[in-house]
Amino acid sequence: MNLYQSIRNAWKKPKELKNYKNNLIKWRKEPAIKRVEKPTRIDRARSLGYKAKQGFIVVRARIKKGGRKRQKPSGGRKPKKSGLSHFTPKKGLQRMTEERVARRFPNMEVLNSYQVGDDGVSKWFEVILVDPNHPVIKRDKNINWILNQKRRVFRGMTSAGKKTRNL
Repeated sequence: MNLYQSIRNAWKKPKELKNYKNNLIKWRKEPAIKRVEKPTRIDRARSLGYKAKQGFIVVRARIKKGGRKRQKPSGGRKPKKSGLSHFTPKKGLQRMTEERVARRFPNMEVLNSYQVGDDGVSKWFEVILVDPNHPVIKRDKNINWILNQKRRVFRGMTSAGKKTRNL
């Protein structure tokens, strides 16, 4: 078994990993969107197109789990009819995370993302971003197709977006 296969097998049961719980404790204290030096799951990042070269960055993002709750309207009505709860978004959490990261880094294109952790309140995803204006990316024949893509995450062109579009 090679290195990437053993890493992939270890991430099938993440709660048994050595520093998983300590990482979650540390990530809770960090900001919701934080750039990281290298991917936490190198096997998953590489399979989604990440290369350790200039023009690629990885961002870890946190999003709250669950549906949303609307603000309570003023005026008299039955609580059941006020329509406060049971609103589920039509997008998945992973896709919403990718969109938030794309808004934070407007000059980058989202390549893909993968989950790195979750607890009772939040989920963490690592999002792979590519700089389409970087000369190294422009020269690389394997990734320069992204030069023609504009805001692909908002059009549902990432793998999480395609899942929500039932493709």
